[in-house]
Amino acid sequence: MTGIDHPCSFHDMPVFTLPEPGDERPLPPAEATAWRLDCGWDGLDFAAVWKHFLETVDPARVRALVIGHWWHGNYSSLAPVVELIASDAARFPALRALFLADVVSEECEVSWLQMCDVTPVLRAFPLLEELVVRGGGSGLSEETLELHPVRHEALKALRFESGGLPGRVVRAVGASELPALERLELWFGSQWYGGDATVADMAPLLSGGGLPRLRHLGLQNSEIQDEIAVAVASAPVVAQLEFLALSMGTLSDAGGLALLEGQPLTHLSGLDLHHHYLGDEVMERFRELSERDDVHVDLAEADDWDPEDEDDSRYVAVSE
Repeated sequence: MTGIDHPCSFHDMPVFTLPEPGDERPLPPAEATAWRLDCGWDGLDFAAVWKHFLETVDPARVRALVIGHWWHGNYSSLAPVVELIASDAARFPALRALFLADVVSEECEVSWLQMCDVTPVLRAFPLLEELVVRGGGSGLSEETLELHPVRHEALKALRFESGGLPGRVVRAVGASELPALERLELWFGSQWYGGDATVADMAPLLSGGGLPRLRHLGLQNSEIQDEIAVAVASAPVVAQLEFLALSMGTLSDAGGLALLEGQPLTHLSGLDLHHHYLGDEVMERFRELSERDDVHVDLAEADDWDPEDEDDSRYVAVSE
């Protein structure tokens, strides 16, 4: 998978990986660190890592958690990890941010991750402000990502990084009540890896009605990026945004022209289109928008594509 790395910071705090038992290095303050836990130690499964964490760091002061690879030996489901975190929620009154499955390709491809229902963490942490979930569709995994509609008063940022985001998850986000949400990013991925979301699945999000505070919207990494762009060109939600990302997907001139000829985008501070298949003339029009109206347009990673060549395909940035 490309475009996926271990974060150096999370929730505006540096990420620090919990040292293994016996490592006497001084630890940073519990409340000033995004604590990363993984099963990189020989002989310890995640339950043992979790126990060591609770005995080493004061959980009552922890504000952010990053969960790295959780299996010991063969790939296994994230479900026991989610259950463990949710069951100990009362011990983490200050927790405001959670990153599930901070895994890179050297450890496991994103679409091979054995995901699960992540709704329990939203229900267990009513004060959570940021949730990031990596992984999603079928691929070679036996278990896939699930989400059920929820009402959550505090969540401000939600991101699903996936090589194949199931449409049911997109529909669940749209059916949820998230009055505080300011930032939403969805990586749809490839249909080959379970990314079967449609523009119709996104309709509640595009209406903007259920997300009154949304200012940053990313509908990214999609094989139907042109269709999404056409829908966005007239979507009510755009008027309330400050930043729009339609990057990492298969955006071509058809989608680009729809954006340029649709509703005004001049109120945006940024428009992220990187990793695209736009032609030179359409890119020049976006550059003019940027220069004329002070909208920063990211046109990096332009890929060549010949629409007349049936063998010339377009690809998303993150799939396997």
